[in-house]
Amino acid sequence: MLKPAKQLPPADGLWIGLRLASGAAPDLSLSEHAEAAIVVQQGTIRWVGARSEVPAAFAGLHVHEGGGALVTPGLVDCHTHLVYGGRRANEFAMRLAGASYEEVAKAGGGIVSTVRATREASEDELFESGAARLQSLLADGVCAIEIKSGYGLSLEHERKQLRVARRLGEAFGVTVKTTFLGAHALPPEYAGRNSEYIDLVCKEMLPALADEGLVDAVDVFCERIAFTLEETERVFQAAQALGLPVKLHAEQLSDMDGAALAARYGALSCDHIEHLSAKGIAAMKQSGTVAVLLPGAYYTLRDTHLPPIEALRAAGVPMAVSTDHNPGTSPALSLLLMVNMACTLFRLTVPEALAGVTQHAARALGLQDTHGRIAAGMPANFVLWDVSEGAELAYWFGQRPLRTVVRQGRIASGAAA
Repeated sequence: MLKPAKQLPPADGLWIGLRLASGAAPDLSLSEHAEAAIVVQQGTIRWVGARSEVPAAFAGLHVHEGGGALVTPGLVDCHTHLVYGGRRANEFAMRLAGASYEEVAKAGGGIVSTVRATREASEDELFESGAARLQSLLADGVCAIEIKSGYGLSLEHERKQLRVARRLGEAFGVTVKTTFLGAHALPPEYAGRNSEYIDLVCKEMLPALADEGLVDAVDVFCERIAFTLEETERVFQAAQALGLPVKLHAEQLSDMDGAALAARYGALSCDHIEHLSAKGIAAMKQSGTVAVLLPGAYYTLRDTHLPPIEALRAAGVPMAVSTDHNPGTSPALSLLLMVNMACTLFRLTVPEALAGVTQHAARALGLQDTHGRIAAGMPANFVLWDVSEGAELAYWFGQRPLRTVVRQGRIASGAAA
């Protein structure tokens, strides 16, 4: 188990023997083969640049020798459902036998089956299982992560999920952004009463959880098997009234025109987007909404309808990449594997994929001022890798070439001199 944050040594000092990955420090023009240095003081990056240009004022600091490691910003996993009870491997077998996503849901599987298991689990049980999953992601260099609710579907159990998400961030010294996804599915007790449930989400659950400081953003699953555009907009209006940003599970199974709606509300991101239309792309471009690509779900569901990568690229819409870790459709616990999948399945370039798990992923969480790049004045979140070039981070799968992680200004794993 990783050591809790309170036991982690500070990363303060002069880090030398580094090579900055392309795009890691957008304000600099160093190549990946030039020796770089990073100065950390009181958990904050104070200076970054060529080793030969380190200011004299920092020459006497404790030295951390990087040994020629490649450095990237700390990775950001911007879409996960990490806290839940139970497992759903049986549904994987059902899909292999030919069942569709909708057929699994109608048979009593899908999200509702995880709701049952999550409601039955205690907060401590959810913390223990969530911690095990989180540690796998941290071992891939993740320094910030979003954790959604959406498997409680009642005030009591949504609160339980969000409380566990907060606890995980505190226990492991990692930035956690919580997203309220009360409109994830219709709970069994509200069968046939969609409007009443949305009223509960908007008028009781969201206000209470926001008042308790448990909500950083609000999400909705807008889809044929979930919630309509009208119901989605009601949730967005409730979030807007509370000053909370919105996100959207959009156009995964069909074109619901959800991305355009989300963009009208200034959404941080639209996620999945396999069926995203030209209208949706234009709206996202205008609003600055990030397109979050989730190749793990695409792969697990054996989807064949690719997201409109070339159109997003041509429009200049930023593309993030995430695990979408969840028990049903993306049981992925490696963000590096998602980088590889984004390249092989979606044809992202290596620079696009690496920006997708750093700079653009941070923006998808509203963390662009603190995560996703290496720059003076930002908290120290960076990773040292035992690779010769950035392409290796997309090339390998099944290997974790991580040497050292600096997370929240502390050395979270690896060795440093």
